[in-house]
Amino acid sequence: MWPSLISKAKQGGIDVIQTYVFWNLHEPQQGQYDFSGRRDIVRFIREVQAHGLYVCLRIGPFIESEWTYGGLPFWLHDVPGIVFRSDNGPFKFHMQKWVRKVVNMMKSEKLYASQGGPIILSQIENEYQRIESAFNGKGSRYVQWAAGLAVGLQTGVPWIMCSQQDAPDPVINTCNGFGCGVKFKGPNSPNKPSLWTENWTSFVQRYGEEPFIRSAADIAFHVALFIAKNGTYVNYYMYHGGTNFGRTAAANVITSYYDQAPLDEYGLIRQPLWGHLKELHAAIKLCKVPLLAGSYETSSLGHLQFAYVFKGKSGKCAAFLVNNDNTSNARVRFQNISFELPSMSISILPDCKNVAFNTAKVSTQYNTRSRTVKYKFDSMERWEEFNEPIPIFSNTLLKANALLDHMSTTKDTSDYLWYTVSFQHESDAEAELSVVSNAHVVHAFVNGAYRGYAHGRNHDFTLENPIELKNGTNHITLLSVMVGFPNSGAYLERKTAGIRSVRIQNRYLNNYQWGYQKIGLLGENSSIFTDNGRNKVEWSRFQGRHNRLTWYKTVFDAPGGNDPLALNLGSMGKGEVWVNGQSIGRYWVSIHTPQQRPSQTWYNIPRSFLKPEGNQLVLVEEEYGDPLGIKLDSVSITKDAKY
Repeated sequence: MWPSLISKAKQGGIDVIQTYVFWNLHEPQQGQYDFSGRRDIVRFIREVQAHGLYVCLRIGPFIESEWTYGGLPFWLHDVPGIVFRSDNGPFKFHMQKWVRKVVNMMKSEKLYASQGGPIILSQIENEYQRIESAFNGKGSRYVQWAAGLAVGLQTGVPWIMCSQQDAPDPVINTCNGFGCGVKFKGPNSPNKPSLWTENWTSFVQRYGEEPFIRSAADIAFHVALFIAKNGTYVNYYMYHGGTNFGRTAAANVITSYYDQAPLDEYGLIRQPLWGHLKELHAAIKLCKVPLLAGSYETSSLGHLQFAYVFKGKSGKCAAFLVNNDNTSNARVRFQNISFELPSMSISILPDCKNVAFNTAKVSTQYNTRSRTVKYKFDSMERWEEFNEPIPIFSNTLLKANALLDHMSTTKDTSDYLWYTVSFQHESDAEAELSVVSNAHVVHAFVNGAYRGYAHGRNHDFTLENPIELKNGTNHITLLSVMVGFPNSGAYLERKTAGIRSVRIQNRYLNNYQWGYQKIGLLGENSSIFTDNGRNKVEWSRFQGRHNRLTWYKTVFDAPGGNDPLALNLGSMGKGEVWVNGQSIGRYWVSIHTPQQRPSQTWYNIPRSFLKPEGNQLVLVEEEYGDPLGIKLDSVSITKDAKY
């Protein structure tokens, strides 16, 4: 998808592609690097360069980005004595090693602008000021060290720190947010330009939340205001949101990412946003001579109206006329010419006389995204199933006299961790099971029978259910489920998750000996979603019953055409889905928004994941979802009559 996406960005008036570098993607195990396929960052940058665009390389290495563990590889957690993002020897050692590797890779490929390449900016750290005070003096010392590390690598291009007002010279402090033309205090040195590294086109969406819609007029207003106030660089976060394939999304973040961006999740142009911003970019570039080389002055045109004027030595003049009144239009006079300014708008005058663009006047035709059913998976005979076995204490390999931390035990290799315990009871009896967890979901089984589940959102929640105990040995099995690891905050290495307390009536089982199946589900451990792994378990024909923790498998042929494809999982509950061994992400359709609908129903299947025939679809379903209701849709854009 890279060439098409980059081309559409260029057509939209974009000059620079800004990208993170995902440490945990490229070094999933210490010393084991992966820059192949979708991870080939050099190839990506070369593709940007081939389109005549520049690159801002956000190395981090902490990136947040609603990406699991903020982009840090989980193996860092196990480094003795480590404190992330602090004046801490072990962290600085590994951070320096990684940053040097990335920079040296870019240098060896001659990708920095100083070498004739496309990289014009690099970033070190990310929004650190938000947590700096938590580390006391070690925070400020870390900022100084990180800046020194970056500058010392001598890339020949500037370094930036996002949302770091005290970024040490010559590192540039930049702004992230919705309205940096309003809130940004500006560069902390007269020798630094004013940069907006994240102009949020929407906002991150989590399961159970509605999408955040930001209008084209509002985005354009704030871009124009930032430029009018001597802004040099504006980056859209995101211009193309894309998909959090696999398990890369952070805690409770949906698989679709910034789908409301100018280029949607499938790479389709979203109107009027894309077109309105294209017109804005063109109007700003008409002002480039006075913007780059002119003098700058501001004047009041009324109570809430202002003029920002750039005058070049050649006599060229550009003006931005701003109306900050969000309720009323305003009639103003500028250079003896009368102008009507719509409420909350900016008019751009490349010659200080004629309006080339107004941020509130959206002339681009709207479009609508539609879906067409291409394939129904409604044939019971075409589905096979495998019921995930429920472990008991005696057949687990890892045992401990405690409730272990989910994250430390799975080490981000699975969303799932089984906890199981066995104990003696002297009679048949009814009792109440109470389980406290600070993961995201917990499922409970008693003597192999399902006994309920509960879920929470990054804080303690409780499952309470009546159960039946039998005379003799009883088996309590709990499945802890994470929906992504946390991605922000100070002392990230100290964060834990999982089951915290287990009680049956008045008997606490916390300090009993518990058994753990380390690598999540058996189906995961056997990779039954791949060609090599699917025969490691015994599949049976789908019987039409909808059991918890069931794997489903079928095959399908790719629909014709070139339109993007999406899997409609509206009939399912919660789980993960694979196509030809590629995980297209987690789904959680059963948790609804305040408007009583799923946060996400359609899941992106890039055509590059497919073969013409015989594609394998595998799902693991935690709840009671019905695979017979799954559909494969094509996605297309149609123009709308309204403006």
